[in-house]
Amino acid sequence: MDVLISGIITQGFIYGIMSMGVIVTYLVLDFPDMTVDGSFPLGAAVAASLLLSGVNPWLCCIAAFFAGTLAGTVTGILHVKLHIKNLLSGIITMTALYSINLHLTGKPNLFLGNAVTIFTFENGLFAGIPSSIATLIVAFLIAMVIKFALDWFMKTKKGFLVRTVGDNPQLVASLGQNIGAVKIIALAIANGFAALAGAVICQYQQFFDISMGLGTIVMGLVAVIIGKTVFGRIRLIQLSTIAILGTIIYRATIAIALNIGFESIDLKLITAVVFVIALVLSSSEIKESIVRLFKVKNNA
Repeated sequence: MDVLISGIITQGFIYGIMSMGVIVTYLVLDFPDMTVDGSFPLGAAVAASLLLSGVNPWLCCIAAFFAGTLAGTVTGILHVKLHIKNLLSGIITMTALYSINLHLTGKPNLFLGNAVTIFTFENGLFAGIPSSIATLIVAFLIAMVIKFALDWFMKTKKGFLVRTVGDNPQLVASLGQNIGAVKIIALAIANGFAALAGAVICQYQQFFDISMGLGTIVMGLVAVIIGKTVFGRIRLIQLSTIAILGTIIYRATIAIALNIGFESIDLKLITAVVFVIALVLSSSEIKESIVRLFKVKNNA
């Protein structure tokens, strides 16, 4: 397989983990969560600092996931318990995480150097397999574990309540369930996914950068919109699958733009353009949901 193609697909699987988190907040919970821009680099910061301390790379991923769930929980508490508007709750947590990430790493940039990561294949199961293919397989397996875990969760009672809170919160209240607790659970899971993606991409790229989370939520939304536009009419396709496929298409678009002459400093501009194109091509239902989503709501 061509190295460029395998790289695109690999990044699609990794960022797809983050997009699955965006699916939970954006499409399911109907919550404009800006925390993702902080929880994504949080996961990278946790992974980088632990890796450089000699911690097992898989344990670093687990630690990053739980750090992300904590960030999402804080956002949920700000919104549910302190009655801060949903959009502002995420912005507050995201802002605080910038300083927290700097405290974790001690500097705005960290290079992993020779640290052992989940993509170190000198020995073991992937010995003899081209590095690009082995990396792709690992990224695929992680994404599939998260995908099936999310699919399973959405079929549980808690998953049903999360879906219902997004569509009809009054029904959840009538069932005697705590709407606020359901929101906090969903936000924790979504940001756990984002932080896990940050930990994996940090190990994939071999470095941490404090600004690596800038625009993450937009990237996730673009991927989700692309996925819904292209695959949304296919029956029986899971939302998690839509997130992953949409992310792969988005990463391919970025790769094409870079290969036709754009520079890396143009990535955010390209993302904005792709976002606009995706909105124009998407259905009116998706457009209306985005407008509704980013209205600053007054209800708790």
